[in-house]
Amino acid sequence: MNSPATRGRNGKDGRRRKASRGRSRLRLPMRYLLPTTLLVALLAMLMLRGYVHSEILADHRVRDAAPTHRVPKDVLTGGPVIDARSGDAKTLRIPDRRIVLTFDDGPDPVWTPKVLDKLKEYDAHGVFFVTGNMAARHPDLVRRMVEEGHELGLHTFNHPDLSYQSTARIDWELSQNQLALAGAAGIRTSIFRPPYSSFSDAMDNKSWPVTEYIGSRGYLTVVNDTDSEDWKRPGVRAIVERATPKNGKGAIILMHDSGGDRSQTVAALDTLLPDLKEKGYTFTRLTTALDAPSAHTPVTGFALWKGKAFVSAVAVSERITGVLVVGLAAIGALVLARFGLMLLLSFLHARKVRRRNFSWGEPLSRPVSVLVPAYNERECIEATVRSLAASEHPIEIIVIDDGSTDGTADLVEAMRLPRVRVVRQQNAGKPAALNNGIRHARYDIVVMMDGDTVFEPATVRELVQPFADPRVGAVAGNAKVGNRDSLIGAWQHIEYVMGFNLDRRMYDVLGCMPTIPGAVGAFRREALERVGGMSEDTLAEDTDITMALHRDGWRVVYAENARAWTEAPESVQQLWSQRYRWSYGTMQAIWKHRRAVIERGPSGRFGRVGLPFVSLFMVVAPLLAPLIDVFLLYGLVFGPTGKTVAAWFGVLVVQAVCAAYAFRLDKERMTHLLSLPLQQILYRQLMYVVLLQSWITALTGGRLRWQKLRRTGAVEAPGGVSAQRRESAPERRPVG
Repeated sequence: MNSPATRGRNGKDGRRRKASRGRSRLRLPMRYLLPTTLLVALLAMLMLRGYVHSEILADHRVRDAAPTHRVPKDVLTGGPVIDARSGDAKTLRIPDRRIVLTFDDGPDPVWTPKVLDKLKEYDAHGVFFVTGNMAARHPDLVRRMVEEGHELGLHTFNHPDLSYQSTARIDWELSQNQLALAGAAGIRTSIFRPPYSSFSDAMDNKSWPVTEYIGSRGYLTVVNDTDSEDWKRPGVRAIVERATPKNGKGAIILMHDSGGDRSQTVAALDTLLPDLKEKGYTFTRLTTALDAPSAHTPVTGFALWKGKAFVSAVAVSERITGVLVVGLAAIGALVLARFGLMLLLSFLHARKVRRRNFSWGEPLSRPVSVLVPAYNERECIEATVRSLAASEHPIEIIVIDDGSTDGTADLVEAMRLPRVRVVRQQNAGKPAALNNGIRHARYDIVVMMDGDTVFEPATVRELVQPFADPRVGAVAGNAKVGNRDSLIGAWQHIEYVMGFNLDRRMYDVLGCMPTIPGAVGAFRREALERVGGMSEDTLAEDTDITMALHRDGWRVVYAENARAWTEAPESVQQLWSQRYRWSYGTMQAIWKHRRAVIERGPSGRFGRVGLPFVSLFMVVAPLLAPLIDVFLLYGLVFGPTGKTVAAWFGVLVVQAVCAAYAFRLDKERMTHLLSLPLQQILYRQLMYVVLLQSWITALTGGRLRWQKLRRTGAVEAPGGVSAQRRESAPERRPVG
């Protein structure tokens, strides 16, 4: 019996262990944390980009004119500068022979520099009423305006009609506009021009309350009294005539340096500036013309750093989303090119192998060895072995039991089938089991399959015929999903027929097939021995051995009629585990054989054709393909919805055409393609995350263990011998 002290220590230790377990449960693994962080960062950048491009929180409504009886008459008949800061509104006019050139809606990266060049050429100054979103995107132009002696005014952040907005939104527009100026040039300004404004006499009962509120916030409201109407692009002569004041009077002239093609505005300045200077006019800043203190105030401290942080964030977002847009265009082009290439080369492959006179050589009838590595395959090994026993081709069957604990080997031996041998070994993994099977094989052609797969009677015969060509070192069969009656099974069925088998036809023609499927493949024993057999270096031993054979100079081809029916994962968790291993193993294999890129001979040919092709279309492109869905979602919510939907349906139609052609080649029913749109929305996202997780595991130096999938043994081969059903067999679980 423990003493109280011992019990106390044990209690504390127990609490510590529980706390430690709690902390470990709360700790988010890197493989989840990094994708989540990347996703949040991407969404934040997209939202910021949408904000500064007036796609988010923008209001593009423009109000019609309203009555004017609530507007003071002095304002309606007064000057273009309205001072409502003290509560009693007054207006100001520009003195004679003084011109205040004002430019709205910039800065624009194309036209603002040209306007600034013209002003500098003629030693003229003006006022630029900048929007916050443009200032944040082009801070260098804002700095240039200030450095060259021009004055800046606010024009809101997103250019809304303020008569529709609440005071909170008005404050937001002003503060964000000031934030952009602080970050770009380190100043704030006290002058403001409302979007869609005109002359003072255009004030009405809707716009006047806004002007009053703006005044209460400490701003001078500046409209204009001379409109060049350059936004209409009426021609250079018309712009000059409309911008020229009458009888030597002073004027605030409205022009634009953004919002479209401003070439006429720039050309008009080339005439207007020298002409008015000859008439004795001076072009000056607003506060200079009014003999008032500068509108600019330096920003310091936290406000300055806040502005700089905002402008920097916008710059990062612009650059990264710009790269993403380029990446999206590149991926879109690659996807379409790949689909086109698949269709063309698949057609050529089918046309070649289906010709009446096509032959690999003299038909092969000599026996072959079939290796079945098995680890805890009790549920399905009987169906596998019986399907092989019904083969039309002479074979020996070697079941390599890799330390099973469920009696797999005993079950096979109890079947007492001829030509079936069981080789037992300690658990060492699939590559070791296959190498052990190769050592026990009697024949020079070795067929490999999984313990959860069943063959049709003609599968082995079709699979070995290409070996009549002495250059062929390996043959890939046609792996099919047997349990396609569930939604997730149907999606994998589409993937196998379109994504795997159509690909194999293309890779066959290109001579760079990356993988002999573990479910159905055949090898020339000499080829296996020359490359050292199955390697344990990667988790994708089938991809590894295929690349090794290419580098050794062997041909690897596809036999479309060598069909094998495999049991695909039936739950998301199992599918995740399988694809995680596949994608990570593929990366390992690509990295292992990377030196082929710089080698000569067959290895160099594969390295400079096959490796880049496989890397691009199996690793890089699928990793970047989620951009299509990210921008689809963004476009649906904030962008041009109609165009976005049309583009997505266009890609879907191309995919559907490829899928339909693949199904036609494989003589599959088209009904499963009804779930293709849903597969593109849901299933692909899972594959993206799996691939990203594989990248993270590789980049962080993580290790991935082999993960055994749960099998039900429910797959049968059409036309083959069915496994005997046990009445006590449990019902299949629903997809989950």
